[in-house]
Amino acid sequence: MGVIGWVVTGLVAGAIARLLVPGRDPMGWVGTLLLGLAGSLVGGVIVGVLFGSAGVGIVGSVIGAVIVLLAYNAWFRDRRLARS
Repeated sequence: MGVIGWVVTGLVAGAIARLLVPGRDPMGWVGTLLLGLAGSLVGGVIVGVLFGSAGVGIVGSVIGAVIVLLAYNAWFRDRRLARS
């Protein structure tokens, strides 16, 4: 898959993850793209460990992006509460 395929997969996975995770996520399309790409990496690691295969697909990318988004929200929610 080429770079354009990665970008499209990252945008789709990031957008679906943002729809699935409740709450406000103030990030633009670049943040959504980075979320989806990071989710693809996390999903790839999880699929590789569990099943021993290298292919992730969009479902694995979305699952990874949801995990990344939940971790991101937990990290920054704790930091915002500590400042208050």
